[in-house]
Amino acid sequence: MKTTLMVPEYRIRHLNILGWRNMAHALEALWPDGVLCKGTLIAINAEKVLVTEDDTAIRELVDRAEYKYADGISVVRAIRKKYPQAQVSRVAGADLWEAMMEKAGSTGAAVFLLGGKPEVLQETANKLKACWNVNIVGMQDGYFKPEMQQAVFERIKHSGAEFVTVAMGSPRQEKVMRDCQRVHPDALYMGVGGTYDVFTGHVKRAPRFWQNLGLEWLYRLLSQPSRLGRQLRLVRFLRWYYSGQL
Repeated sequence: MKTTLMVPEYRIRHLNILGWRNMAHALEALWPDGVLCKGTLIAINAEKVLVTEDDTAIRELVDRAEYKYADGISVVRAIRKKYPQAQVSRVAGADLWEAMMEKAGSTGAAVFLLGGKPEVLQETANKLKACWNVNIVGMQDGYFKPEMQQAVFERIKHSGAEFVTVAMGSPRQEKVMRDCQRVHPDALYMGVGGTYDVFTGHVKRAPRFWQNLGLEWLYRLLSQPSRLGRQLRLVRFLRWYYSGQL
């Protein structure tokens, strides 16, 4: 166990995961002395642990991120089991993104929104401005062609963005963040998956009751039975958990 930015890290399988105590602790770590950190921010859940275990290329993408945090309750419980003294809580990615947007609004930090459908992206920008007066310096939906990628990265660089949120799903968003960071290293990049859809109401998130019980995964499964195959993969994570192999 080591310390990064005054925050302990805990190793689960091959990943070092930040042990934030709560949302306030996360914000304090990402905005030390009121200055936004630079680097890449990636949410870690049980599925992400499994994927990185099986795919070396994705593991390298995720492992290079400076800030990996426990987004899934299963990862939080794994940390607590392996490190009984750990004071770590789940910080859901969607909640962290909203908290970061509110903080960006209060500080005037320059934000670039990347990914999502064009109409959802515009709704997201409108709502962010209405809620927190976020300084959005640029936007780009996720439906650009590969040959346009470099131009998109140059736009981000010239926008002066300090915080770039990327809603493309994994592993595409991790690849995009890595490549964009090479062009514009002076920013914090955050992979947010389907957060724009949830924020604008196009996708319903599990009610707070389910979230508090750590059963958001079950709510999604009941709402989307097609996820059963993905959930069955998590049996291996449970085996690691109960056999002490995490």
